[in-house]
Amino acid sequence: MPELKPLHPGHAPAVLAFELANRAYFAASISDRGDDFFAQFTDRFDALLAEQEAGICAFHVLVAEDSSVLGRFNLVDIEDHTAELGYRVAQHVAGRGVATATVGEVCQLAATQYGLRTLRAATTHQNVASQKVLTKAGFVPVGRADPAHIGGKPGTWYQRDLVLEPDSAILPGDRLREGRGHR
Repeated sequence: MPELKPLHPGHAPAVLAFELANRAYFAASISDRGDDFFAQFTDRFDALLAEQEAGICAFHVLVAEDSSVLGRFNLVDIEDHTAELGYRVAQHVAGRGVATATVGEVCQLAATQYGLRTLRAATTHQNVASQKVLTKAGFVPVGRADPAHIGGKPGTWYQRDLVLEPDSAILPGDRLREGRGHR
């Protein structure tokens, strides 16, 4: 059974393998990361871990039983109880509800573990699969996304207001540091 895990240094080889194996698939619907991303992968991965440690982002990987990465699910620019959600799943699991289920799980984590109240996500008009995932996960369109933010293509921002279940609690030690973010 796949498991959603916080990103840690040991995930680096599996994340790189995931990105390389799915590069062409991802480039068909979102901007390609470019050759520099792969050439500088170790430095970029270490920078992500530093951002996570600083509490301005929370990165997660969906890991298969064989330890391969099936997807990445990220909460970025955490500030004022709000974050931007980004995600991608491997081609061989796309269309099977994996993204929708895991986005739902990330929404729960965002509220209960990170103390977030609102998530936003942008997608291009042509990325119908991502639009469906967001809609099924309770996001609603809230406005035009700047093409510069989503690879130079027109798109839409989606938003989901998070609600804590009555019996859930956020413990102070479970929350990322508040009030820190970047643009």
